[in-house]
Amino acid sequence: MLELTTGLGLAASAGLNAWIPLLVLGLLARYTDLITLPASWEWLTNGWVLTVLAILLAVEVVADKIPVVDSVNDVLQTVIRPTSGGLVFAAGSSSETVTVTDPGELFDDRGWVPIVIGVVIALVVHAGKAVVRPVINTMTAGVGAPVVSTAEDTTSVLMSLAAIVVPILVIGFLIGLVALWWWALRRRRRRRQLPRPT
Repeated sequence: MLELTTGLGLAASAGLNAWIPLLVLGLLARYTDLITLPASWEWLTNGWVLTVLAILLAVEVVADKIPVVDSVNDVLQTVIRPTSGGLVFAAGSSSETVTVTDPGELFDDRGWVPIVIGVVIALVVHAGKAVVRPVINTMTAGVGAPVVSTAEDTTSVLMSLAAIVVPILVIGFLIGLVALWWWALRRRRRRRQLPRPT
């Protein structure tokens, strides 16, 4: 159960920011005892991989703070975030963590199943983000973009860490994301129903 929650949290985190959960996994596996990646995922701890991930994260953090550019970035990330979600779900759900000491083979010989699950989870979260962001940009005349982007990045970091250290907290994060998405959709519908000034 905790293996699934770990994978779920990491994949959902990738839906908000593709690079944060990959970087968190790699850094924690390389520099701490909080997680031990299986041999097939140890490439995430490579110094060059971590450097490239850090550069890609810096680019996304800047692009995601600028109104209009953030929407273009969301279109580009439609492939990248789900891919990242598949990778981190598979790596995280098969790793030893401080809460999962014997992960076993969760999906037996079906190594593609966790990747597909992670892709779907990250794609759903990414789609929610892509729908909510233009609503917030419109409501705030673009001023909200950096604030919301910072909140998304912070949530991604915290959810990635929680997925490894206290996986049960992931459920709370996901409930919060769903509530925010629902609120933004209702707000969008209300704005469309308002009579237009003549």
